[in-house]
Order: sequence, then C-alpha cells, then structure tokens
Amino acid sequence: MNIFDDAVANAIVGARQRRTRSVTVDGAERVIPVPFPSPGDWREVPIYFLMLDRFNNPAAPPQGIWNRRFDFRQGGTFKGVQAQLGYLAALGTRAIWISPVLKNAQPEGRWNYHGYGAQDFLTVDGRFASDGQSATAARELAALIDEAHARGLYVVLDIVLNHAAEVFDYVRNGDVVADFVDPAVMDAPLGSEPAVRWRDGTGAARTDWEDQLPPQVGPDDAVWPADLQNHLFFRRRGAKLSDARDWRGFVPGDFSTMRQLVAEYDATAPGQEPLRARYGVSPVLSILIRIHQYLIAQFDVDGFRVDTVKYVEPNAIQTFGNAMREFALSLGKQNFFTFGEVYDDEQTIAAFVGRSGGSGDGFGIDAALDFPLFFKLPAVAKGFMDVAAIRSVFTGRKAVEAGLLSSHGEAGQYFVSFLDNHDQHERIRNPLTPDAQVLLAVTLLFTLQGIPCLYYGTEQGLSGTVDENGNPDLTANESTREALWGKLGAFDTGTVAYRHIAAITALRTGDPALCFGRLYFREVSGNGLDFGHSSGAGGLVAFSRILFDREVLVIANTGAQAFSGAVVLDRDINTSAQRMRIAYSNFDSAAETATRLIPAANFYVPGQPVTHGTASALDVTVAGNEVQVFVPV
Repeated sequence: MNIFDDAVANAIVGARQRRTRSVTVDGAERVIPVPFPSPGDWREVPIYFLMLDRFNNPAAPPQGIWNRRFDFRQGGTFKGVQAQLGYLAALGTRAIWISPVLKNAQPEGRWNYHGYGAQDFLTVDGRFASDGQSATAARELAALIDEAHARGLYVVLDIVLNHAAEVFDYVRNGDVVADFVDPAVMDAPLGSEPAVRWRDGTGAARTDWEDQLPPQVGPDDAVWPADLQNHLFFRRRGAKLSDARDWRGFVPGDFSTMRQLVAEYDATAPGQEPLRARYGVSPVLSILIRIHQYLIAQFDVDGFRVDTVKYVEPNAIQTFGNAMREFALSLGKQNFFTFGEVYDDEQTIAAFVGRSGGSGDGFGIDAALDFPLFFKLPAVAKGFMDVAAIRSVFTGRKAVEAGLLSSHGEAGQYFVSFLDNHDQHERIRNPLTPDAQVLLAVTLLFTLQGIPCLYYGTEQGLSGTVDENGNPDLTANESTREALWGKLGAFDTGTVAYRHIAAITALRTGDPALCFGRLYFREVSGNGLDFGHSSGAGGLVAFSRILFDREVLVIANTGAQAFSGAVVLDRDINTSAQRMRIAYSNFDSAAETATRLIPAANFYVPGQPVTHGTASALDVTVAGNEVQVFVPV
C-alpha cells in the first residue's frame, strides 16, 4: 500500500460526508454523529492513559506474571479496552489515550509490545486483534472508538513521527551492524552516511537489499507504506549521541535501535524533481501528514499524542500540527487535539507549542506533556521536596509562556499534566506509599492548571513490578507496565482509590473554576495574624482557582503533622463573609465555615520588608497528608 492508494483516498473523501451511526451500548442503541465532534475545550476532558498490551484481554490471561517485569507481549487487545469503557466512564474519564496501534516489526521480539516501533504506518497491528489478523484489528479498533464516542468518551492515539522500527542494519567498516555511535559520522557532511541493509520479515538484514529496495517486497519486510522505502528518508548516522539539540533545533540520530526519519527532508535540490512532483518539497513530512490524515479519517479519532517530539525539527512539528488541525476542521472536528512528549524544560517545550512552535507564521502542536510539573509534584506530594517547587513551576511558566497567553487562566490548555507513566521506573504509588499520599497527589493534579492525565491502574492500587521473590522491584528499567487484568479484582469499582478518584474527577469536571480558573498560590498563617507562603519539605500547598466571581481553595498538607490556621483568600470576592464548605477531602473530612476579615495582618516575603494590611482569610484544620478542596456554599 502507498499513501495514494484508493483505500487511503476513499477514507479521506468519505470522512467529509457527515452521517450518523448506530452503536449498541449496554444493550441499548445510541446514535452518534460521524465524524464525532470535538470537545469545546480539552481542559474539561480528564485523560486516562493506558498501554494497550497491558490493560485487558477478556479472552485470555497475561502471557507472563502480571506484575513481574515482562519484556514481551502480555496480550492486551482492543476488545479488552472496549469491555471496560463503562468502567472508565464511571471513573470520570472523558478521553482515553491509547499507546500506539500501528503494526510493529516482525517477528515477535523483546520490547515489541509497546508499539513505538512501527513497520507499517498504514496498518493496524493484528496482535491487538481477537484473532491476530490486521483486518480484524482495524474493525475492532473502529468498534472500540465508536462505542467510546457513544459513551461520550474521546479517543487519542499515540503516534510517532520521529522514527520507524529497526527496519534496516548498517554496513559499517565492512560489517553489518544493528547499531553504532560515532561523533565523526554524526558530524560528517550530508551524503556520507553509511550504507544500509534492509531487514526482511524474519528480522534478517538482506545482503541483496542494500540502500534501494527491489520493486516487490512483502508486507512484513522493510518499511511501509511503500512511499517510505527510500533510504534517503532516514537519518542513517547511528544512534543519537545525547539529548542536546543541534543548530536546527532537534536531536539527530536513531532512537536507540529505532531508525530516525528525516522529517525535515528538503527536495528542492537539482535532481529531485520526481520527489517534488509526487510529494512536494518536503516528501517525508508530506508522507507523514497523509498517513495521519488517513488515521483520522478511517478511525474518527479525536487527537494525537506525539511521541519523542523534541527529536523532530520544530518547524516540521509546526507544519504537522497545522495540517492535523486544518484537516480535522475540514471534517467538522473543530478542536482536534495534538500534544507532544517534550521530555525537557519550559524553554524547550515552548519551541514546539502554540504560537512559539517553529519559526513560521503558523501554530505548533496544541500542548505538551507537563514534565516540568512532573519533575516536582510527586516528590512534593510525598513530603520529599520543598513545597515552594510547585509555586516556582507556575511562576516561571507565566514568563516563559508569555507569548502564548492572552489571559492568566489560559496556561492550563498548553499542558497535559501527569504523575507517572510508562517511561518511569516508579509509579506515584510504590509498595510503601499510603493511600492518602496518592490521593493528595491526584487531587493536586486535578486542581492545578493543566489537562490532567491519569496512568492506568492508579485507581486499582498498582505499585510497580515485583522480583522473582515477590519483593518490590524498584530498580528495573521501565518497570511500571503491569498487565492490569492479571490482578485479582482488576476492575473493581469499589476500591478506595477508584471511589476517591471518581469523586476528584467529578469535582473538577463539574466546576468551571477548576478547569479554566486563574491560579494564585496563597499565604498561610499558624496564628491568624502573620502570613507567608509555606516552604520546606512537608509544608503546605495552598492555592486558589478563580473564575469571575467564584473562588475555589485547595490546601494540601504534605507533612505528617496536622495544621490549624488560616489561609488568605481574594479580598475583592470576599469583601464580606463568604461561607465555604469542603467539597472533597482524601480523609472524608466535612466542614462548613466562613471567611473573615483580619484588619491588621502581616505579610512576610523572604528578603523583603514586612507589609501590613487587611486580609480575607479562611480558618482551616488539615490533618497530616490531607488535602481539602473548599468551594463557595
């Protein structure tokens, strides 16, 4: 197949024909519009990230021990996800982010399960199907998405623009090698790349497939679509040397053994007229754009999470983001969502997102995973890091993102926040983490600015893998990928974590201030007179979310000792006593009280003179490791 085949063209044309579809949900028929319309604002859409191979298979148990490190496929399926859509909806999930679904390299091998090594970018991987066939996989993925839409859930697919699978080996100093790292090759002039030997469907490098492929290769051989079967479209300089970005703005080199595509490939040079005639001046990017237009058209997905974004040249990401946005608009999806993995700091993220993304006149991808917050929030919530670190993230963000924002409350739409994921060695819950700390962290995740994303199994108490003796394995690389359905009672909606997370989610989605509100960190006082921002490990995280005339207060005690005192609130909103109640507490605390004016409060900022004035404050008592969310009565 190539990107101009009838199947691709027909899917794209057909997607523009507005229609409806009948879907059976829990025995009843529901009619959904196709294409399915986008949400008005993704800040109202809590996301649940699941690894497809590790979530559920109602037809078979996991291939290995469910919570032991297992570097091969456990057997999760599309039908397994579809079977638990009601469970996810009841949790309060409004969007499901699914790890990559495209066909990975054959044969079955170590690390092949994760999906991030595509060999065929137009074909759904048959290993996620009930019968192992790609055609069935495509139908079952479509059925999963249809039912998700019928339940009011959106679906985000994980995609990769940076690399393909290990589809060729290198010819290096007369030898065929799978991988190498060499600064001299990375810095050599263009055109001096080593030759490649394409791999066939058995994983063997073919001696007769050097550089150019023969006209006829099998569906498991090399790379597909056929448009990508050009060695010039790959970097071919060995593995990346480091995560340092070069002068072009990205990280060159293969991602481990997965082969880096040249997304920024320029076909304007003499002799490249055939490429320009077929694909335009940016052939690799044009092919990638057409592939993902097809995925939107064929499966009616609502967004893309883009893997390894910082390894792709920013202008290429900008062009891709614009293309997805405009194509989706042509279908009637008015807010198709793209967010990327930029495993870095605020400045690097800003190079890819929104108006700062790329150097042209367009927009980059819509958002990025919030690694700056992730680097702080789990440790703060567990009392290991100064609580001021959370305040510093958002203070610094306002400066870095100044070119993106038209109002203070907008900052949240550019970040998808999280506590853990499949690339981390440890979940937010390890075997020694109490429920209270996990729920405190989740509450902060859902009440701070950002689009919150929950990693699968958090609601079921997953805490990482164990070793062969059943002891916690906290050292294994990427050890947080348990096969959830192997756990006894894996989808129990009565667990403490599930019930509380459902309550947190309902609170957020039901209160516009928590979705869209401005964010202000609040001073606290132990004596009701002297106020300042809490600091130190085990301190208080206190902030308000304000939307128009509504203020929601969140106060989290990350220490072990109870705190009794007062928290400053907005003077303009609270000119007179305002009754507030605890809408959520991880300790199930219930209280209703009123704000009060303090005529002669003292305000302390380190290194600055003390200031004095009238404060509006709320008296609170918060147990150790408790978080409380106050809303106006």
